[in-house]
Amino acid sequence: MSDARPDPDQLLARLHDEAARATRGKLKIFFGASAGVGKTYGMLAAARLQREQGVDVVVGIVETHGRAETEAALAGFEQLPRRSHEYRGRALAEFDLDGALARKPALILVDELAHTNVAGSRHPKRWQDVEELLAAGIDVYTTVNVQHLDSLNDVVGGITGIRVRETVPDRVFALADSVVLIDLPPDELLQRLKEGKVYLPDQAEQAIQRFFRKGNLLALRELALRRTADRVDGDMLQYRREQSVSSVWQTRDSQLVCIGPGTEGERLVRRAARQAAQLDAPWHAVYVETPALQRLGAARRKAILAALQLASDMGAETAVLADADPVQAITRYAREHNLARLLVGASIPHAWTFWRTPFATRLARHAPDLDVIQAARDDAVARPAALPLSEPGQRFAAWRAPASAWLASVGACAVAAALGGLLHPAVELTNIGMLFLLAVVLVGVRYGRGPAVLAAFLGVAAFDFLFVSPQFSFAVSDAQYLVTFAVMLSVGLITGQLTAGLKYQARVATHREARMRALYEMSRELSGALLPEQIAEICARFVGQTLDARPALLLADAGDRLRPPLYGHLGGQDGTDGPMVDMGIAQWAFDHGEPAGAGTDTLPAAPLLYQPLRAPMNVRGVLALEFKDPRRLLAPEQRRLLDTLSSLVAIALERVHYVQVAQDTTVQMESEQLRNSLLAALSHDLRTPLTALVGEAEVLANALANTPSSDMRLSGTPEPDTRLRDTARAIRDQAMRLGALVNNLLDMARLQAGHVQLNLQWQPLEEVVGSALTLAAPLLGTRTVAVDLPPELPFLEFDAILMERVFYNLFENAAKYTPAGSRIALSARVAGDRMEIRVTDDGPGLPRGREEAVFEKFTRGARETPVSGVGLGLAICRAIVEAHHGRIRAENRPEGGVCFVITLPLGSPPAMDPEGEPLRPLPGDDAP
Repeated sequence: MSDARPDPDQLLARLHDEAARATRGKLKIFFGASAGVGKTYGMLAAARLQREQGVDVVVGIVETHGRAETEAALAGFEQLPRRSHEYRGRALAEFDLDGALARKPALILVDELAHTNVAGSRHPKRWQDVEELLAAGIDVYTTVNVQHLDSLNDVVGGITGIRVRETVPDRVFALADSVVLIDLPPDELLQRLKEGKVYLPDQAEQAIQRFFRKGNLLALRELALRRTADRVDGDMLQYRREQSVSSVWQTRDSQLVCIGPGTEGERLVRRAARQAAQLDAPWHAVYVETPALQRLGAARRKAILAALQLASDMGAETAVLADADPVQAITRYAREHNLARLLVGASIPHAWTFWRTPFATRLARHAPDLDVIQAARDDAVARPAALPLSEPGQRFAAWRAPASAWLASVGACAVAAALGGLLHPAVELTNIGMLFLLAVVLVGVRYGRGPAVLAAFLGVAAFDFLFVSPQFSFAVSDAQYLVTFAVMLSVGLITGQLTAGLKYQARVATHREARMRALYEMSRELSGALLPEQIAEICARFVGQTLDARPALLLADAGDRLRPPLYGHLGGQDGTDGPMVDMGIAQWAFDHGEPAGAGTDTLPAAPLLYQPLRAPMNVRGVLALEFKDPRRLLAPEQRRLLDTLSSLVAIALERVHYVQVAQDTTVQMESEQLRNSLLAALSHDLRTPLTALVGEAEVLANALANTPSSDMRLSGTPEPDTRLRDTARAIRDQAMRLGALVNNLLDMARLQAGHVQLNLQWQPLEEVVGSALTLAAPLLGTRTVAVDLPPELPFLEFDAILMERVFYNLFENAAKYTPAGSRIALSARVAGDRMEIRVTDDGPGLPRGREEAVFEKFTRGARETPVSGVGLGLAICRAIVEAHHGRIRAENRPEGGVCFVITLPLGSPPAMDPEGEPLRPLPGDDAP
């Protein structure tokens, strides 16, 4: 009866979950394989039933797409007015989230869950609108197709050849309170298409040719059915846990393979994997570790761990269970996970175990609701099973005890005999025999199995010698006492065995509780660590106390190379030497993300175990462990403890890393903001006097150039010479250059502050390149510019003024660093979903290692150069390109010179008809 009681922790968690759900609205998803199966119609029909029952139902947004059946079903519902959004000069009607929250009905209908909202809406996706409605306590009905689920997006793209861009996270689908599958056979859906009930007749034929092919519909239907079945299966498991259902419901094919202490585990795993693949069913693999199996030999443990790892690699869910009775443990696991079929190995008969019931038989008797399959034993494969159950030195470890324990056993029997001698005249012999049994129990509890067995034999001998007639002799006058001796000896042995076993289990439970407490304390201390050195200290203390090992923590630098190890107080910092770390093995474990060294399949002869620290975002380093007893690595519980330890350390290191990143980012942002403010202020203050200086310089130069020599002689001034005119022109040129610098500073400040609004338009690339060449013509001088823009290049969506500035700066940069008469080339091509634009020159190129630094503010290609400038032109180029979701990089050409490569996303340019008007896209909520 105790097995049927629910876990109190699970009950508490369920109460918290129910309390959270009580304040949220309910989400119901009408799920289909493709557009046209009738999801919206089914949603409206269900909503009509709710309205008839008195529920306040409001239509938030429903797309009918001109379908007469849907429009008829929509009639009579209260509909919220849609909100108008301006987008590229057009007014688009969208779902009014604020209006829905203000109206706050009991149930609202929101069609097309995967829809992308117009730019400027509160949320970019409609499923985010739905989440806000649910948080406000409003129930929601919605629709979605299988191709819009995020995890199936690439699968659908591979089947249909069309990648659907609008997706919904799987967590939204998983958190829905109910999912209703709207199914329609492909033939009927194709007939609806031909009848114009899905798309307009002139568009239905296009849809059939592009997406709605029968093969595609069959595949999508299977995906929808399977995804719904998985959802229902999860709901069923949740219900079983909540209701504490113990029996297995054979709703789907599933399998559990039971790995035993023998060497046939890998064979069982491979057989289970083949059966699971044939049935396309989930499967699990478990190993039950009993107290007797915790002293298995190294070879046996290695075989078990290898079988579990093989099962995990083949797609199974693995677990190591700790229980004194493997039958109950396996049955409990199978019922908890609703696994109806159990695969076990065949027991090997022995002459000395003829009385023992085979494991498969005991399992079948204990769980008649499960199908138990006993795999045939292949003698050719099972022959290597002659591995020892335990190490030679550990075979009789359970019987070992210190000399004091054996003496205590003898003393307990002596005390029992003395008490019996005192009580002998007054009590029966049977009661005196109980004293010896009590001594056996006490010795078993205190000293273990071996001394308890000795106490049993000594007790029977002492009872016979001292109390059974004839006394002081081992002869027995009454044959009945032989039965008494046999019963006393049996009861003593059995009691001592059970008591010792319970003591061993209590000791194991105590150790397990100590490990869990140590893990809790370690996680609490790691949560407050702020430096890697503190993490190393905490890790060293925990590892020394729990794993009896010495650790070394190796962290990676920016180049993914491990730095010298950090030692905790147990090694390296208190006068003792830390473990000798092999940096080559540690680097291999870090690069591959797999353990290496002792206890693994990679360099197992190494004295240390190198455990990679895998955090959610990245591998943060390697934990090197030197165990005093390497056999501890073979225990599954030690492996689990080590995995938990490495995860905690990795998460702590990642947290410390991102704390440092956040601090550095904050400082950098504040310094950037201060610098931008100073630049903007100085630029504004300098612009007016610079403009006046340029004007005065031009007036002076023109006056000197146009004043006749006779006029100047009459005025008494000396005749102007060429040097004076050149000086005036130099003042003008330097003032104009300083004005350009001020403009660059202002532009950089605006770009960094995010105050620039992009005026995105679909336009050809050659126009902006041509205008940039025109502006840069005075700078280029005698240099030739070769432009290679194929006529078939698609339109790009960009801000023409800003992109013109990018090409102007690149041409200006080329003019600065190339000699007169050199060649500059600009070319473009389509590469995948992006356009690649290259600007090359024949100059000296960039210094090695400076290819990325030239795009930083106030950075120049050469640190000392006579070329004027402050290093803002390329920084502005990068800021503008990245604002267009593109990238820019610089690379040296093998033949000399530098090449700047710009990549811009192609996007989805509107199709143009012969008159230049955009084509109208196919309607439909799910039309790809």
